[in-house]
Amino acid sequence: MSLFLQIFIIICFLIVIIALFREKTDFLAYSMASMLAAATATYIFFLESPTPITLENFFLAIDWPVIFFLISMFTIVAILEDKRIFNEIALRITKKFSTNTRKFFWVICLISTISAAFIEDVSVAVIFIPMIISTSEKMRINPTPILLGVTICINLAATLTPFGSAQNVLIANEFLLTTNWFFISLGIFFVIGVLTTLFLLDQFFLKKHLKDIWVPHCVEYEEPVDSEHLKEHELVIMEEPISSKLFYKNLIALLIFFVLLIAIPNIVFVGIFGMLMFVFINPRRKESGRKQPDISHYLKEVDFKLIFFFICLFILVYCFEVAGIIGIFEDFINLLAPSNVFLLSVLILVLTSILSGFLDNVPVTVIFIPIIHLLISSGFASTPLIIAFILGINLGGNFLPQGSAADMMTLELSTKYCVDGMNYKKLLKVGGLFALFHIILGIGYLAIITFLFF
Repeated sequence: MSLFLQIFIIICFLIVIIALFREKTDFLAYSMASMLAAATATYIFFLESPTPITLENFFLAIDWPVIFFLISMFTIVAILEDKRIFNEIALRITKKFSTNTRKFFWVICLISTISAAFIEDVSVAVIFIPMIISTSEKMRINPTPILLGVTICINLAATLTPFGSAQNVLIANEFLLTTNWFFISLGIFFVIGVLTTLFLLDQFFLKKHLKDIWVPHCVEYEEPVDSEHLKEHELVIMEEPISSKLFYKNLIALLIFFVLLIAIPNIVFVGIFGMLMFVFINPRRKESGRKQPDISHYLKEVDFKLIFFFICLFILVYCFEVAGIIGIFEDFINLLAPSNVFLLSVLILVLTSILSGFLDNVPVTVIFIPIIHLLISSGFASTPLIIAFILGINLGGNFLPQGSAADMMTLELSTKYCVDGMNYKKLLKVGGLFALFHIILGIGYLAIITFLFF
């Protein structure tokens, strides 16, 4: 295989990674340019080979079920945000538990964590963080421990469901994992991880600030912050609740959608069905005064950047495969791989955690999927390896605040609302410690799973 082609494709991939880390850079433009360059080079190199690469090969390299499911999920979230369903949930919790600091801490952290298992973590931060700060101001309590609890536990939420993160959707579709599989295989870890995290935060952070009297240290905090994240999300803190009929109608639809995700393994069917269900129960009023389903409106609200990024990534990884780069990674993992399935699982957990700490989670996921397939086909038990893969990918990126979009959103909102105690240094220190704790907890969980069942 051509060394020049391999180096060229790796350079294209590195350009994508660098663009992802630059906040003010349009990463999608660089991703599409890198994808086009790598695909063109691969196409030209294989023109004279016995099995030339065609446009159809590139088209089939895209995991279309994942693409359609992501579009469906993003549309559902856009509808629920437009109807302010999640805001209403946060508002009702805030009103009910705002008189008891410790109870408020536990309830708001648990609800936001469960919410993040089903919707985008950034959306959860946008909905809950302003509510927490506003309530803390009224209660005159320091919001920092509560913000830490919500932010750190949001990062655990992705381990509970196959749609808790973009990388989970990829893994679940590739290895045919159902929602039931996630509940059975990772539910205990999720419960233990969340409860121990909240307990430690309660004991070592919340208790210390219970008697603090907190007020914002700035005169006005309504001024907008110049941030790309905030520009993409409209912050709405409601004073008046939405109608109960609309609220409960959407809650029932959400319940039906979750049941279908558990009962039916076909994510494309469930995703499109769920999207249409929410479109029809949430008609929009037209200029004529009549209410009609309007999927076109909600599709305009969907952020398609991630969708196109996935398409670019699928094609880039296909170039990796045909150029033999994935094979080099597989040989390297095989060289390191111990014969013991527990040690191999720990290796995968640690390796993916480290890479996710420095790189974006999604590219690491796409690169490691064929490696995990190879290890399973070599005779290793699939469950421990996949559990280690999911834990490493989802938890490793939390060592640095910039490794999690929800962490960065929390910092931006804390700056906007003048929460001085919630800064980059605090989140780096506390979040990094808990990320390490969660990785150690994951190794312990793998030990129990492996030695009891494999």
